[in-house]
Amino acid sequence: MIKHLAINDSDLRYQIKQKEICFGGNSKLKIYGTLQCKSGKRMKKENRIFFISKEEAVKNGFRPCGHCMKTNYKEWKNESI
Repeated sequence: MIKHLAINDSDLRYQIKQKEICFGGNSKLKIYGTLQCKSGKRMKKENRIFFISKEEAVKNGFRPCGHCMKTNYKEWKNESI
């Protein structure tokens, strides 16, 4: 898990291109999603964090985004009921 404020923009771009960062999340809401998600692009920089994998996000207590990861979100929702 990498906080957005802890990494500079050039390192961030490099890690995304190298597929070292694949998902982004909101640390306040505990939601993660794809890097292309419109909801994720609107969040404040101080709340944004990055993950290498879905497993890392789930291990840290995050749930899938309902917009960009609908299938994963539905599975998560059905498990939590």
